[in-house]
Amino acid sequence: MAIRAVLWDIDDTIFDYSGADRTGMRAHLEREGFPEGYASLERALDAWKAITDVQWARFAAGEVDFQGQRRERVRAFQGRWLTDGEADAWFGRHAAHYEAAWALFPDVLPVLDRLAGSFRHAVLSNSSIHNQDRKLRTLGVRDRFEAVVCAVEIGVSKPDAAAFHAACEALALDPREVAYVGNEPDIDAAGAVAAGLTGIWLDRAGRAGRPDLARITGLDELPGLLAGDTRFGAPDTFR
Repeated sequence: MAIRAVLWDIDDTIFDYSGADRTGMRAHLEREGFPEGYASLERALDAWKAITDVQWARFAAGEVDFQGQRRERVRAFQGRWLTDGEADAWFGRHAAHYEAAWALFPDVLPVLDRLAGSFRHAVLSNSSIHNQDRKLRTLGVRDRFEAVVCAVEIGVSKPDAAAFHAACEALALDPREVAYVGNEPDIDAAGAVAAGLTGIWLDRAGRAGRPDLARITGLDELPGLLAGDTRFGAPDTFR
């Protein structure tokens, strides 16, 4: 069955989340200072990234809600108890710097233009529609996607097959007609494959090591892969 639509992850796939988060947190900490216990600003930034990864995994597993994971990130980073209001205020001040640094990866608009006439497009994200719809509008690409499906609203997260199927249902397409592009090999690409979609791992960092997955290192390789060209690391069975 031919692929008719491309389903996209957002953060660190089309949107440079990691870059914006680090840039924003750097500006935030330069203004407010960072807690004792961190030897340098760079160590504090690394700690924030590690804490974010842990708390986001808890959110994806259903152990904490979206706002709760934000609060727990702040508390863990500060190394002390904060009320919900205090944690929300601290995160809000960071968010202002973070949002000022929002940007698409440079290869996003060119590939969306190249694929526009051949494939339908939608988004599946493990975040909330409030955040991701606003993000896409701010970045000027919301109108490129027919649907934006988010874990908070559907009550299930990637890599659960139900999340991928919800996005396919939003497009009224069979999973076999949809390719999913994301930056995480297991949560995105392998999860999509297990759900019956074509999973494509966008390995921007060149980590490699997953011969079982269709893999690209930049979005400029995606049109060729979707056309059936296997030079870019796709398994020979890619269709």
